[in-house]
Amino acid sequence: MAVEELLSIIKRCQILEEQDFKEEDFGLFQLAGQRCIDEEHIDQLLEIIQNEKNKVIVKNMGWNLVGSVVRSLLSNEKEDDKGKCHFLLLDLLVKLCNPKELLLGLLELIEEPSGKQISQIFLLLLQPLQTVIQKLCNNKAYSVGLALSTLWSQLSLLPVPYSKEQIQADDYGLCQCCKALIEFMKPIVECVIDNKENSVENEKLKDEILKFCLKSLKCPLLTAQFLEQSEEAGDDLLKCFESEIIGFLKKKTWDYLEFEEEEDKQLSDSMASLAYLVFVHGISIDQLPMVLSPSYLLQFNMGHIEVLLQRTEESVFSKGLDLLENGLWRIEDNSLLHQYLEIKSFLTVPQGLVKVMTLCPIETLRKKGLAVLQLYINKLDPQGKYTYLDRIMALLNLLRYLIENNFLRPLHTGLNMSKAHFEAEIKNSQEVQKSKDHCSLNTGREEIPNMPPEMQLKVLHSALFTFDLIESVLARVELIETKTKSISEENMG
Repeated sequence: MAVEELLSIIKRCQILEEQDFKEEDFGLFQLAGQRCIDEEHIDQLLEIIQNEKNKVIVKNMGWNLVGSVVRSLLSNEKEDDKGKCHFLLLDLLVKLCNPKELLLGLLELIEEPSGKQISQIFLLLLQPLQTVIQKLCNNKAYSVGLALSTLWSQLSLLPVPYSKEQIQADDYGLCQCCKALIEFMKPIVECVIDNKENSVENEKLKDEILKFCLKSLKCPLLTAQFLEQSEEAGDDLLKCFESEIIGFLKKKTWDYLEFEEEEDKQLSDSMASLAYLVFVHGISIDQLPMVLSPSYLLQFNMGHIEVLLQRTEESVFSKGLDLLENGLWRIEDNSLLHQYLEIKSFLTVPQGLVKVMTLCPIETLRKKGLAVLQLYINKLDPQGKYTYLDRIMALLNLLRYLIENNFLRPLHTGLNMSKAHFEAEIKNSQEVQKSKDHCSLNTGREEIPNMPPEMQLKVLHSALFTFDLIESVLARVELIETKTKSISEENMG
């Protein structure tokens, strides 16, 4: 019945010119075609689509059937023969239909799923999407940008595997998606490289590729962990993805100015990720000029290290520790000029190390933060060390001042006022005891049950004793603070 209905609609449309197709015709064609797919009339549908007489109709209306084919492939485990027929139908629609409409239809399908279905749709439609993009002639850069933006948005929803077991299991398919994305990107990048003309369209295409690569450096590569350098590393699809992405960036297609412009667009995370991969993992490091000094490279990376250390994810700030350690090991002890301390990042990075040492819940990272800070100080020249341990003393003095003014003094005042209040209450209670057997107390605005005077006096004396204890502890703190201050002044002298 569905096949006959579809044939009837096609027969009526065959006598019409392409521009005379109505919205109603599109809807009827889609409904009848969907029924053919749902009822498994795939062989008849293939015959109809391949019929030369239906070429114009399929070109304009066939793209509406792609969603039904994809959903049918995903919803059921097809037998081999039936599955092949569905894939053949999808390939035919991609080949014969209007590429502009197909592009939008495929991207809508890619945007629909969530969870583990994201990777299923992703892997199923990347090849058809690539075919469609290659067929487009006009506004290719716009289409590529739209496709890459949609693909990255979906990719960023997938959880990044952290441990070796998670990477190998790849439950959500992120690693497989990254591998497929590289294959998707290669012909696009080659198109840009092969086009020697600096046309406006080619420049736009370069921009879209650059944006995608930099966004990929942020997600998933910024938080990704990689297998150790071993025979297993070849199976690490995320590591392969990082190598290919940096390979795209290192091709002599983008100049340094373009990287600076992208960095200005708040892509500091991406640039920090790139620095980590190049200097710690050594990817494409051989393309850096050999004349760059270790001190210059450290200065170049300090801003990126600062960005990494500011993040709270262990997988990210640990990369900041690795990148800083890598840069420091290249420098001889006592050779880092003190003038570098005039650069903001050379002071803020040690502050980031202190945060790791004090706030990180993982002991190994806290210890590494301390070791890297000590290594950093060892690399400073004598004047640098003095200029640094001096800023530290200044900060400690500021902290002591803030504690004294914002905490100790107000605490003193509060204790004195509270003690005076409770001493007055004790005096009043003693006077009440002479005239009455019971008294009442208010706490806040609520009256509490009557309390015998003896009990009230006991409570008041207990509170006063607590204040004496607090005052005793406070006196100890001030004594320690005074001794520390005198020692630091002697050292300064």
